[in-house]
Amino acid sequence: MSEVSAYSLPEYYDWISTGLDGDIAYYVGLAEKSGGPVLELGCGTGRCSLAIARAGIEVTGLDLSPAMLDRARKKADEMGLSDRIRWVEGDMSRFDLGERFPLIIIPYRSFLHLMTVKEQLAALAAVRRHLEEDGLFAFNVFVPKVSDLVEQDRRMTYRGSFPVPGCDHSVDVYDWTEFDHFLQRARVVRHLERFDGEGRSLERRRTVFWFRYIYPAELFHLLRLAGFQVVRRYGDFRGRPFDRQSSELIVEAKKI
Repeated sequence: MSEVSAYSLPEYYDWISTGLDGDIAYYVGLAEKSGGPVLELGCGTGRCSLAIARAGIEVTGLDLSPAMLDRARKKADEMGLSDRIRWVEGDMSRFDLGERFPLIIIPYRSFLHLMTVKEQLAALAAVRRHLEEDGLFAFNVFVPKVSDLVEQDRRMTYRGSFPVPGCDHSVDVYDWTEFDHFLQRARVVRHLERFDGEGRSLERRRTVFWFRYIYPAELFHLLRLAGFQVVRRYGDFRGRPFDRQSSELIVEAKKI
């Protein structure tokens, strides 16, 4: 069974990437406060952008994967939201839309797909160029815990069973993760198996993706270097303060 990019299977991505607890409500709330338009970087198949458009806010969704954007467009058409959404194929570390936004977001840990510090700083510079002077930049990443990284390294981890909308099928997900702790990078081989309602296996797929984890102190330093000041930070999408027990870091920043 050959490996393919996780982003070449947008339907599977849709089925298993259901988001984090409270993230849609959080980002939609920011969009409503900003009044729009909103720029989402790493929009994928549009889970967050569609929710923002559904709230009546104009949004631009940018992603590197044509397959993901095709699925996003299809969903927008089906939902009658195409007039409020613009889809752009592009790299979040080097894009130029020639306009500014009161709110720019990078939900669902998509910032971690920037694989070098150079790419991270380039993306932050692009965000700064596209942000209005008093605009808000919001995004979230997971907080690396050394014990968790060691436990997952070169092991198969069960991620869950996910229902397929519109039928009685489900998808089981297992990840094999290899870490390069010197470069703070991970290669994830994701194993997907689809079952029918009787528990019979219908299909097996294997995808691969990479990410670079980042520690909070490092991230705050990068933001400062890129010309941002952190105005708020949370440990979850309900507004809990960020502390040493937090597994998620939600950042809101403005231009210095």
